[in-house]
Amino acid sequence: MPQPKLRFFGVAAYELIDRTGRRILVDPFLDDCPGNPVKSDQLEKVDLVVVSHAAIDHLGDTEKIARRHGCPVICGGEVKAFLVARGVPATQIRATTWGIRVRVAGVEVQPVECHHWSQIRMPDGTFASGVPMAFVIELGAGHRFYHYGDTALFTDMKLQAELYRPTIGAIGIANPQEILARFPMPGEMLTSELSPREGILAAQWLDLATILPCHYIDPDTNADLQEFQRLHREVQARGEKIGASVVLRPGEWLELKP
Repeated sequence: MPQPKLRFFGVAAYELIDRTGRRILVDPFLDDCPGNPVKSDQLEKVDLVVVSHAAIDHLGDTEKIARRHGCPVICGGEVKAFLVARGVPATQIRATTWGIRVRVAGVEVQPVECHHWSQIRMPDGTFASGVPMAFVIELGAGHRFYHYGDTALFTDMKLQAELYRPTIGAIGIANPQEILARFPMPGEMLTSELSPREGILAAQWLDLATILPCHYIDPDTNADLQEFQRLHREVQARGEKIGASVVLRPGEWLELKP
């Protein structure tokens, strides 16, 4: 039986293929992500979509993918309310929250605590808010994928490692500079939800064997990503325990080892 593999699309969007061949999209921000060579209408098969929260660069193309493929969606209550208001059948959506482990389309997904926010404008102009989630997704062959859901740092990541034993994880340590102008606000963002240094701690506390730094688009020009890699090398040089850091480009696949 083949080993699981995954593909990065930019920002925090991933396609996971588990050991049985099921295809899972996580936070599928595809069509409006500059630098991503794969658009939503190019996906031949989607078995499940998992959405951490309602931010447009995470909710992304969930609605059109759910319509095109008829696949189920795992998400929070605010994302479900938005999708239903947009005409996606409620029977196609599994709402959950921290701690409520679910199996959908044969895939086991463990939602875990995430320190962030989630808000979306509904089609009628009102706002819906809800609880953002991180996830541990079972891929088989001993692989468990952690998606951070835009979380900030908190020490109970150590407990998540003990309980759910993620092996490979997406850790957002950067700001995608290419799309920040879409969200005009005064001042400037100095870090993402996790600074590079905080991302190092998160990866250590989660005890990840493989770290996927993310929340960037172009790895060659993102200073936060480069700082994360520098800090990672320093940690290794000191002899501290830390997993391997793998930097992916949008569209690039990673095959997971047994």
